Amino acid sequence: MNWVSSHTLIRFSPLFVVLAAFFWGLAGGIGGMLMAIGWDPLLVSFYRGTIGLLFVAVWLAISSRGSGLSDHRLWFWSVIAGLGVAGNFSFYFLSIAEGSVAVAATLMYCAPVFVYLVSFALGLERPTLIKWLAIALVVVGILLLTGLYKIGASDVTLIGVGAGLLAGLSYAIFIFGFKYAAPHGSPQAVLVIAFTTFVAILVWLIQVDQAVAVLSSSRWPLFVTIGVLGAGVSFILYVVGLNQTAPAVASIVAMVEPVTASLLGVWVLDERLAALQLAGMGLILVTVTALSLYASARFPVRQGATD
Repeated sequence: MNWVSSHTLIRFSPLFVVLAAFFWGLAGGIGGMLMAIGWDPLLVSFYRGTIGLLFVAVWLAISSRGSGLSDHRLWFWSVIAGLGVAGNFSFYFLSIAEGSVAVAATLMYCAPVFVYLVSFALGLERPTLIKWLAIALVVVGILLLTGLYKIGASDVTLIGVGAGLLAGLSYAIFIFGFKYAAPHGSPQAVLVIAFTTFVAILVWLIQVDQAVAVLSSSRWPLFVTIGVLGAGVSFILYVVGLNQTAPAVASIVAMVEPVTASLLGVWVLDERLAALQLAGMGLILVTVTALSLYASARFPVRQGATD
């Protein structure tokens, strides 16, 4: 990013990642508020991604050098990333609608586990006892968090649990798509294609009359906020910050998202978690973070500047 000095980027990069995670947490809470008063999860997702597209498009216009838009490999992997974004946003809000913000955000935080499982299946990563133990602990955490061990007594529906896990899987798909697209172009170009793919998919799944009704609704500021913070500013901050932040640090500060979402759910939506659910949440957050730290220690990533 040529309008900010390299020294400034390095100094504030961890803060950028923290802010991005914080904004994503706020987006989950705001989405919960909108759905609690009757707005459809897919419609909330659509506005989040559409407004996000406007922001990354401006970013690309400002810094277009080395975009790689003529490379077909960039387009292929960016579209894959876009499928991941579409699934992540949609399943995340569906999980909130069927359960709670805290459960949905924590389940989505399981994305690194899905990255490992996909890597195992594709032969990109070798399974080890430590990795399988971590995955088993996450599964135990999921059972405690969702209450699925209490047959018929859980406050979270199977649809909510499944959607939350699919949100994590979708985020893993976005990670893979972004990772393989990045060598062929700029991050802003990848995000523009990804969000365009998102909009192209969601526009067929929403009710157009409801989308238009948002513009005359008294709740339109919330839709704008969820798009600006939950996709526009946050993705730019995350990509720029992550490029200059050690993976180990990024893994830890990423916990800001589920914690922020959970606190907002308690404060605004009056959601409550039992002691075992809190234990399950803690088990998931600690295990996933430890797993990310383990991966970072084994495969350190060289930091570089973002154009």
